[in-house]
Amino acid sequence: MGTLVIVGAQWGDEGKGKVVDLLSDRFDVVVRYAGGPNAGHTLVVGDDKLVFRLVPSGILRPHVSCVLGHGMVINPGSLLEEIDQLIERDISVQDRLWISDRAHLILPYHIALDGLRERALGAQKIGTTKRGIGPCYEDKVGRRGVRSGDLFDLSLTRKRVTQALTGWAPVFASLGASPPSSDDVMAGLTAHRQRLLPLIRDTAAFLDQRARDNNRILLEGAQGTLLDLDHGTYPFVTSSSAVAGGACTGGGIGPSHIDAVLGITKAYTTRVGSGPFPTEVHDHHGEHLCRVGHEFGSVTGRPRRAGWLDLAALRYARIVNGLTHLAVTKLDVLSGLPEVYSAVGYHLDGEVVPLPPRNLAGVRPQLQAHPGWTEDISGCRTLAQLPKNARTFLDHIQQFSQLPIAIVSVGPRRDQTIMVTDIL
Repeated sequence: MGTLVIVGAQWGDEGKGKVVDLLSDRFDVVVRYAGGPNAGHTLVVGDDKLVFRLVPSGILRPHVSCVLGHGMVINPGSLLEEIDQLIERDISVQDRLWISDRAHLILPYHIALDGLRERALGAQKIGTTKRGIGPCYEDKVGRRGVRSGDLFDLSLTRKRVTQALTGWAPVFASLGASPPSSDDVMAGLTAHRQRLLPLIRDTAAFLDQRARDNNRILLEGAQGTLLDLDHGTYPFVTSSSAVAGGACTGGGIGPSHIDAVLGITKAYTTRVGSGPFPTEVHDHHGEHLCRVGHEFGSVTGRPRRAGWLDLAALRYARIVNGLTHLAVTKLDVLSGLPEVYSAVGYHLDGEVVPLPPRNLAGVRPQLQAHPGWTEDISGCRTLAQLPKNARTFLDHIQQFSQLPIAIVSVGPRRDQTIMVTDIL
């Protein structure tokens, strides 16, 4: 029937939430396979604006089952807040929302550590969201994390919490702080436990059965390729696998089930936080992109850094994700600019390189100019309705990335979309 992976092809914030929401009507199951409440999906359905941080966008489709995969890290309180917001909008989660029993839990000491570390780094800070993501993944790798399935056995949960707090105690001391007590941590978990237990299950077995039943499955990543722990601009990266391969490890589904991989890219590029950004612009063009594109983080509210479309990085995303199709979002933001630009390589050590080097710091982009357009394209629903220069720019993206464009977004609403070709 078809299994699709959707990934961010840039530094995140590409509009994955809208695309997942748009396509989820064609699927039976939507799985979030990485990250935590550091990733936000902003959806505009009619006049209603919704922001999700943990729950997959597919929850808005009544027939869709949603899974929080074991590659995620989950703040129990944040998840229950989202569930309550859905219930207030008469969106049912009963027998539709499931948590992997192997997903790790973000606990108060993770959040405290994240903030303390960022403050201690000063000008060298990573730019995290301070929501405990990194320390939680550190506990996972250190084999002392608390998994959601541990909540079925409170004595085991307490043992894990005590072990983690013992390990973190010297770090807290070095930062001039004290960790929370195990009693306080357990009190918080106990308060949430009864509501969470009915949602926790072996989701790998669940997905295997749904695949065997010929259900269509959509797996969505968090952040973007250039924030991936292995493939991104290290050390200015997230703590999880944001590329398509993470769908198998974090979702619990074998690679033989994957039929297509859709990469999401803006028609320009943004980045939140610190780290190299070759195509970043600080002039009136950057102001236009931020203002018209409403470039503020849906989780943090921080303004995003903005720049021209980095096609060399997009080509890299095609390689490491095995992309089969592209979705181009926010094409409408470029309207009104006399010229738009794209990076087709980088100047490095006296030569031009076609792909991002291991260290992007200090490289200069090789920019190519393209004629812009002034027309409002938010009402276009076919490629033929777009201005000639907008179509030419899309052709350039296809040719350089060597990928077919399947979707073009011309506004934030669900209906402001051009469906170019089927993906599956």
